[in-house]
Amino acid sequence: MRHWLMKSEPEVFSIDDLKENKKTSWEGVRNYQARNFMRDDMQLGDKVLYYHSNAEPTGVAGVAEVCRLAYPDPTQWDPRSKYHDASASREDPRWLMVDVKFVSRFSEVVSLESLKANPLLAGMPVLKRGMRLSVQPVSPEHFEEVVRLGIGGVA
Repeated sequence: MRHWLMKSEPEVFSIDDLKENKKTSWEGVRNYQARNFMRDDMQLGDKVLYYHSNAEPTGVAGVAEVCRLAYPDPTQWDPRSKYHDASASREDPRWLMVDVKFVSRFSEVVSLESLKANPLLAGMPVLKRGMRLSVQPVSPEHFEEVVRLGIGGVA
């Protein structure tokens, strides 16, 4: 099993939305490296740190799980979608998505500041300057430490 961090803006789709809906498709990824992680490396049952970006506070809000492997993202072909890609073809889809399901919500977000202040999380990709990928790998040790930080408040 692998571990991931996936970013979502809470006003677009928060951990509370995921809890209410039980699962969601992770559409709109338009970065090749993030797409390749979903296509080549994600497996059913992989755990995901659900990260609220562009939020106050920014940080990990809970845990999700990959429940459907990568498949074509239909928004790439929809000219009304903000994720439309006019050069993507149905014969050779450029963009993929996975589905994730709700596992747990922390009662408080484990803030980016808390993550940065924890020496056990040194080297975690999300803490690297300029790391903007919406899908990124997390080591098992980093995953467990973030969950430990958030577990005091699992809702």
